[in-house]
Amino acid sequence: MSNNEDQDDLKPSATPGYKPSAAKSADEYAKLDANDESLARWKASLGIVPGVGGDTSGPKVTVLTLELASPTLPPGKKIVFDLKDTAKLADTKKNPIVIKEGVEYNVRITFKVNHSIISGVRYIQVVKRAGVKVDKLEQMLGSYGPSPSGEPYTKNFDPEESPSGMLARSGHYAVRSRVVDDDGEVYADWEWYFKLAKEWA
Repeated sequence: MSNNEDQDDLKPSATPGYKPSAAKSADEYAKLDANDESLARWKASLGIVPGVGGDTSGPKVTVLTLELASPTLPPGKKIVFDLKDTAKLADTKKNPIVIKEGVEYNVRITFKVNHSIISGVRYIQVVKRAGVKVDKLEQMLGSYGPSPSGEPYTKNFDPEESPSGMLARSGHYAVRSRVVDDDGEVYADWEWYFKLAKEWA
């Protein structure tokens, strides 16, 4: 698969007729319709309150962790990647993480909204085996403003089922993950690797 095909796979799907509006800061949104009490409450629930804009020079979104969650994981076991730990992510190429075959699991990401309001931001994941695409996941994060308390947000994506069978267990899988918005702005882009086994490692 060529690099151009990779880039096409990692682009967000277009919604027919949708045109993103001009970006506004969280403070600008907070001041819009300031006299509408119910709208003010709704905006506050999204973290859109006057004065919570912060520094607007950096990225709107910082992705902190990627986690694979499953009710079948042994007690106390967690599979979490800190995206700042690039060495650990790179190490999965030689030592892929082990996912049990035929189980339900879901991807969970933790992220921080630094400034502005985000909408149309998606998580895209392309899985390849021996260079051939075998799966693609694309899910919306939703709409968020900066958290008034500075706490990160966690988004659980829909459950998936890991493949099973002898063929599925042979070889490693390469995953390219990306967090991108409708305008094509990429907030995070990373690779990691896994293999399937009869049991969690």
